[in-house]
Amino acid sequence: MKVAYTTRATATGGGRDGTSSLDDGSMSVKLVVPKEMGGPGGDGANPEKLFALGYSACFLGALRFVAGKEKVQLSPDTTVSATVGIGARDDGGGFGLTAELEIKVPGVDKAVAEDLVQKAHIVCPYSHATRGNVDVKLSVA
Repeated sequence: MKVAYTTRATATGGGRDGTSSLDDGSMSVKLVVPKEMGGPGGDGANPEKLFALGYSACFLGALRFVAGKEKVQLSPDTTVSATVGIGARDDGGGFGLTAELEIKVPGVDKAVAEDLVQKAHIVCPYSHATRGNVDVKLSVA
């Protein structure tokens, strides 16, 4: 694979309780363990929040890419909402993730939108990286 872009982030502190910053200085986030996972909760991010942000943006980009190739005009109101979950794996060997993507494609026939979503799921690098590792559910609203 010919790499077109790279970025680097560094986490400090307790991993899920500390900070994570991009090495170029453009972003830094406070990390807080959610109450549901035994932490204090409150203001701050966690890896699942960051993954949801990235996956939703990446999938929307892939959807727009596919729609462009298919000559389908997408409204600026097209959205992708990602819900990411974490929990103990059934095999007892650690933790796993789930992801649900809700895609809204206003003004496009539902069958056409569903076809674009399936094609975007092939194109999206997040979908590619999770395939076979994360249970990803897609729904077109």
